[in-house]
Amino acid sequence: MDFEIRKDRTPQGPRKLTRERAAYSQLMQQGYSNKEACRIVGIDERTGQKWRNGRKPTGTQRTALLPLTAVAEPSSGPSRYLREDERIHIADRLREKATVRAIAAELGRSPSTVSREVPRNCHPSSGSYRPHAAQARADARRPRPKPGKIGQSPEPRDFIQHHLDKKWSPEQICQALRDTFPERPEMHVAHETVYQALYVQGRGELRRELAGALRTGRARRVPHRQAAARRPRFAHPMVTISERPAEVEDRAIPGHWEGDLIIGKDGASAIGTLVERATRYVMLLHLPNGRTAEQVRDALVETVRTLPGHLVRSLTWDQGAEMAEHGLFTLATDIPVYFCDPASPWQRGSNENTNGLLRQYFPKGTDLSVHTPEHLTAVAAELNGRPRKTLGWETPAERLHRLIAA
Repeated sequence: MDFEIRKDRTPQGPRKLTRERAAYSQLMQQGYSNKEACRIVGIDERTGQKWRNGRKPTGTQRTALLPLTAVAEPSSGPSRYLREDERIHIADRLREKATVRAIAAELGRSPSTVSREVPRNCHPSSGSYRPHAAQARADARRPRPKPGKIGQSPEPRDFIQHHLDKKWSPEQICQALRDTFPERPEMHVAHETVYQALYVQGRGELRRELAGALRTGRARRVPHRQAAARRPRFAHPMVTISERPAEVEDRAIPGHWEGDLIIGKDGASAIGTLVERATRYVMLLHLPNGRTAEQVRDALVETVRTLPGHLVRSLTWDQGAEMAEHGLFTLATDIPVYFCDPASPWQRGSNENTNGLLRQYFPKGTDLSVHTPEHLTAVAAELNGRPRKTLGWETPAERLHRLIAA
């Protein structure tokens, strides 16, 4: 580059970044990523994306991508790519029957880099590896943005445009291409390719008015929400299991419970389960009318109020929607609720094990709303009367009654 990157990168208002834009285009031709090219030139990544995707330098109107700065001859690219001298070394060592790992060690590269390089850039007919031709192929593949498959041939473009006018979906069109031209792979495209041709600025592969033929009717693509921008799962902030007191983990102090639901046929019915961590004592929640957050909250409040206060110190649950009212439950009972990490059932191991035992009484695929509160109490009493090896062959009921007496 024939200019010095500006040290002050503060916003410059309407000033046109002509030289920066030309330098950015040259770096993109050489194969740099948008992030790296923007860092070198000294612009924001979003500015580079606008330049690459076809916004005018003024930023007032979208249009076709301006021509990239011409490069006299392809560059070998940055050092993270194989250089021509390295490809010559690979060709020489391959003739000497050296192994891929030996060649990679000599070049200071990963063995997978060399193993991919040879089949990717070998001669298509003879299969021999020629370093100068390999370098030319690599340089030809590197420039960005690449021309789309639809724009390279009028035949698939006309086919797609015709069927979009008939209000076919891109996925239907792509399947029709495969059925109509089974022996011509150059006519086969993925439906994402069609969406890209419609939405990505500056490619000109399909008429923009065809976007109106899509069933969404959108002329622009709606980006997916980023993880950092996701809304909280519950209106009341969750307290994660990482903030749970250490006394809960070692099961030395009773009164810390784990909870969950077992679901019936078609998700239409459920039974709530509570397991005390120190004694493995089980209590079941009767939910005859559904498993909404309000119904689960009321059943939990009614159940925990039957226990002595010193035996209900905390509750651990997964992040199911049935606990959306956890704030009101805590307000009514003064019992904190801790939530497990997503997809981490082992953080409620006692409860998961108990749910497996309960399936002997409440098989999967059955209607759980038919069970009466008396039947649930009898099932819980039967489980609490089983001796447990982890309790020294005491039963959960014996261990709990001993703690209540103490």
